[in-house]
Amino acid sequence: MHMFFVKPAQIEGGLVTVTGPDVNHIRNVLRMKPGEPVRISDEKDFCGQCRVTEILEDRVLLSVEEEAPSTELPARVTLFQGLPKGDKMEWIVQKNTELGVSRIVPVAMRRSVVKLDARKAEAKRVRLQAIAESAAKQSGRTRLPKVLPVMSYGEALREAKDCDLLLLPYESAEGMDRTRELLARAFPGMHIGILIGPEGGFDPSEVEQAAEAGWQAFSLGPRILRTETAGMAVLAMLGFLLET
Repeated sequence: MHMFFVKPAQIEGGLVTVTGPDVNHIRNVLRMKPGEPVRISDEKDFCGQCRVTEILEDRVLLSVEEEAPSTELPARVTLFQGLPKGDKMEWIVQKNTELGVSRIVPVAMRRSVVKLDARKAEAKRVRLQAIAESAAKQSGRTRLPKVLPVMSYGEALREAKDCDLLLLPYESAEGMDRTRELLARAFPGMHIGILIGPEGGFDPSEVEQAAEAGWQAFSLGPRILRTETAGMAVLAMLGFLLET
């Protein structure tokens, strides 16, 4: 069932008015007809199952049939992602959105090859946010994850200060017992941070800085995962633990 995001003001008296680019998507891409079911979310308190009642030139009207359950992880997760090369960040945003991430923060690290000026960085962020929205709709998310502007390493560590649990997968960490013990600390209602290095990995000084800021290094096993895989692996583990 297709998912659409609206503002609370677009829901009134059991009627939802869809406007903007979604109108063209419903009319001309999906070619939906009155009577077809859809899901909507206002990204705050309401998610509902609806039915298309009328398709007009500039808006689509939906009738709310029943409230639908949230599909969000029971904990907030912020992914602090070291800037990768090429279009890998698009893949990272898409797949981590599907897995339930709440926020994605691109981080410039010592071994990051990519260097973006302010104008290019903002254009890239807007594109990544659009990818997150598309992935959220496809996966039936009830909230849109936010892609934040690129931060320096120091800024990212300060941004993470409100997290309750700080997780740093690190290839030099040893022992899966430590991993199990750390992940067992996650519980619903927490704000969890995940810090992932770029292709070249963390500089040792960055690991020291992170440890001083409260980040907990742990292993993801004997195999070294690529930067685009590591965050997804941690999110999948958290999803299994938090949703069972």
